Amino acid sequence: MQGKWLKAVQLLGTMEQGTVEMDVITYSAAISACEKGGEWKMALELLSTMGEDMVEIDIIIYSAAISACEKVGDWIKALGLLHRMAETKVQSDTIACSAAISACEKGGEWLRALGLLT
Repeated sequence: MQGKWLKAVQLLGTMEQGTVEMDVITYSAAISACEKGGEWKMALELLSTMGEDMVEIDIIIYSAAISACEKVGDWIKALGLLHRMAETKVQSDTIACSAAISACEKGGEWLRALGLLT
């Protein structure tokens, strides 16, 4: 999956320049490819672009972005995304919470991880 994230992002850019409407499905595919390829920065950039493009961010998108942060142990960004979900009234699920807990664990933040369990 290492090089596939780049192809997904390039395809997204091509679609954006063309007549294809960007939607939650196209962004979800690209963010998930970035997450699987360990490209957490690009996943977060795409998440930011979604807001600029006025595309609604759903639980699947948030979970993929949190998972991307989890892969590199960036618990601060993972918890930030979890907080943003609550602010935007997107209901968290097991996948998002588990990824955030795992990010805390990788970052040595056990108390924060335990706090997510309550």
